[in-house]
Amino acid sequence: MATDILVLNGPNLNLLGKRQPEIYGHATLADVERGCRSVAREYGFTIDFRHSNSEAQLIDWVHEAREQHRSIVINPAGYSHTSIALMDALSAFSGPIIEVHISNIHRREAFRHLSYVSKVASGVICGLGINGYSLAVHHLACHLNKQA
Repeated sequence: MATDILVLNGPNLNLLGKRQPEIYGHATLADVERGCRSVAREYGFTIDFRHSNSEAQLIDWVHEAREQHRSIVINPAGYSHTSIALMDALSAFSGPIIEVHISNIHRREAFRHLSYVSKVASGVICGLGINGYSLAVHHLACHLNKQA
């Protein structure tokens, strides 16, 4: 059965709430998942929420999404700035893609200013903390409703 929205989380996001809380806050990945599911439920949509530290796993999930999901929210974390392979996989996905970053990557180190994923994303949300995920799900739910 197809899931409406796939939410992918890249490396180190499993450490949310523990790793650099001054940058990423105290919320956990479980908190992010609850928020995404809550917003999706409001609109009658389903969420498939996943995390991996592995670039290959994220790419495999994007490939699967071509047949199993209508849209993607992705926080590629460090792979944003390094993974042309992830960008290429996302470019083969026909639905809308929203890239999310908890911190404002444009106010951080210069190497974080370039995101390969942004080049194929429908939209980018950064610097709004974990609320960016809920905004992305809200946006996609509105978009999917318009398609119906």
